[in-house]
Amino acid sequence: MKTLLNTTLTVEDICQGFVYNEYEGKGLFGLSGKLTIQPEYQRNYIYADGKKDVAVIDSLLKGYPLGLIYFTKVAEDKFEVLDGQQRITSFGRFITGKFAIKGSNGIPQYFSGLAEDLKEKILKSPLTIYECEGTESEIKEWFKTINIVGVPLNEQELSNAIHSGPFVTLAKEEFSNSQNANIQKWSAYVSGSAIRQDYLKTALEWVSKGNIDAYMSKHRYDDNINELKAYFNSVIDWISSVFTDVESEMKGLPWGELYEKYHKNAYNPQTVSSKLKELYSDFSVKDRKGVYEYILGGYVDTKLLNIRIFDDRVKKVVYTKQSEEAKEKGVSNCPLCALGNDNNKSRIYKITEMDADHVTAWSNGGSTDIENCQMLCKTHNRAKGNK
Repeated sequence: MKTLLNTTLTVEDICQGFVYNEYEGKGLFGLSGKLTIQPEYQRNYIYADGKKDVAVIDSLLKGYPLGLIYFTKVAEDKFEVLDGQQRITSFGRFITGKFAIKGSNGIPQYFSGLAEDLKEKILKSPLTIYECEGTESEIKEWFKTINIVGVPLNEQELSNAIHSGPFVTLAKEEFSNSQNANIQKWSAYVSGSAIRQDYLKTALEWVSKGNIDAYMSKHRYDDNINELKAYFNSVIDWISSVFTDVESEMKGLPWGELYEKYHKNAYNPQTVSSKLKELYSDFSVKDRKGVYEYILGGYVDTKLLNIRIFDDRVKKVVYTKQSEEAKEKGVSNCPLCALGNDNNKSRIYKITEMDADHVTAWSNGGSTDIENCQMLCKTHNRAKGNK
């Protein structure tokens, strides 16, 4: 890959013809239309937080260098930003009046309201730019290795770069757009941030059954994302039709996997809602996130709920009572061993050799309290299960 150092361009040069799309959160063009600020492989603009974007302007006013910026030459007199789009978009947005900084008196100041000498200082700030030429694979490899102002690319942002093309462009427009009206609905079930590609990653993970890069490579040059959207919306619609109550524990569950396992089953939303409320109010249930698959799976796998176990105080009280009664009768303090005919029929186990067990299994309505507790030898307790 060839590189050429260019120190002749200023902030003012880059901001000639600057275009920013508020809806998509993108800095699009600059340098009088010669520079594409956010090519397909770049992540969304993430500096619009009133801190990072302001810090860029503060650096310019104090005369601090913004660090190296990399362009790739894509045609004669045409460039794309390889590294530096967050910084460029920040000063471009400020100069075009998209946000304010605080002056020395604490009052917000837009670029148009700055003193002329301060405007001049920003506009004439020199930039250190490397212009790079190389093959697509060389450019992408370099893009993956450079440090982007202390905010490293996450896994999906790297995948977007590697598989850039029309499919990624369309997918980002749908799933990485924080202004998408569907984001609020999706956020009940999907964790993370749209602009950091978490919604896109989830959609791809669901449709690809976890093979995201293979799926992106296969569809890289597709001119539509119909399958991706249809599958994602099918999962979302299924969740909201089965579970009419929206709870915080629903966010981030592996809904794609659950959809594949259970979407062909029929559910009564009213029954599901009633069962969900019952489980949420049961103090024995320690893992509310597991409640959803427990319901979908037909109320069978209680391990999903991480049912509260009996505490040491209860175990000791029950063990002492059982052992005293067993010694009086000359039988084992494990009720099940006492019914047998082997050498354990009269064995008195140490408390460390026994486990606390629900007399009536929790799944059959048994409670986790002392009246429903018995101590069994470890062998019988593990064999008993929910019987």
